[in-house]
Amino acid sequence: MRDFVISTETNSDMSQEFLQSNDILVIPHYYNVEEDMYGDDNELPIKDFYNEMRAGKKAGTAASNPAVIEEKFTEVAKQGKDILHISFSSQLSCGCQNIINGGNAIKEDYPDFSIEVVDTLSGTLGEGLILHMAVELKKEGKTMAEVVQSLREVIPHVNTILTVDDLDTLYRGGRLSKTSAVVGGVIGIKPLIIINAEGKLAAIGKARGRKKAFNMLLEMMEANMGSYEDKQEFIGIAHGDAEEDALVLKKMIEEKFGFDKFVIEPIGPSIGAHTGPGAIGLIFLGEKR
Repeated sequence: MRDFVISTETNSDMSQEFLQSNDILVIPHYYNVEEDMYGDDNELPIKDFYNEMRAGKKAGTAASNPAVIEEKFTEVAKQGKDILHISFSSQLSCGCQNIINGGNAIKEDYPDFSIEVVDTLSGTLGEGLILHMAVELKKEGKTMAEVVQSLREVIPHVNTILTVDDLDTLYRGGRLSKTSAVVGGVIGIKPLIIINAEGKLAAIGKARGRKKAFNMLLEMMEANMGSYEDKQEFIGIAHGDAEEDALVLKKMIEEKFGFDKFVIEPIGPSIGAHTGPGAIGLIFLGEKR
């Protein structure tokens, strides 16, 4: 049985400690603030990135670089190992297809090399949750094929619900239609969006103020979770430089459901450029998305 390396992109938003301690190969997605481009080894600190957005500067993104993918994957192939890639939703970026193309290119020079690309149809800690499961299954001694099968069974159950301060950045970036974006046009209104079963973003409602938005998140969590309440890997809370709000939501979830295993991480710039400062994402497993 050939050994395999687990890889993902920066969009999984898992901590550097987790990625490094589990030898995860990370493929960068790129972002810019005005004319300055970041990625690879050139990173803008998270707080600085969101402060730039708060100051009115325009942020944008670009998917993974095919040349970087081939370079990193070739190093793995040279070691006689295969790759299991945990991918950001193919419906939100061309990055997933770039990974597939890069893997296929490597096979021309390394015919024994194998790559499996798992499209999580998710992002941020939804993608991170699938990555976490892949790591745990590998530690249990599962083959790459066995891990892939297990992950694909879980993907339809990964819920990602976000409340954002406005939908303008999502609309400008082409992630939401103009019709959907209209719900976020009123001051004080907190739009709610989900990553749906197809891996696309969809606006589903709105609340007046953060507290009501959080209450709606919990109501949706309870409705969607069903029999999966005792099957949680962790409850993910992703935030756009809004850790205090994330901790408030954590406390609400603890009090309502009694969960004690959380992963709380900032939303990285390549997603945060679209969701903006102040966004809060809730990630959990449910009977449905």
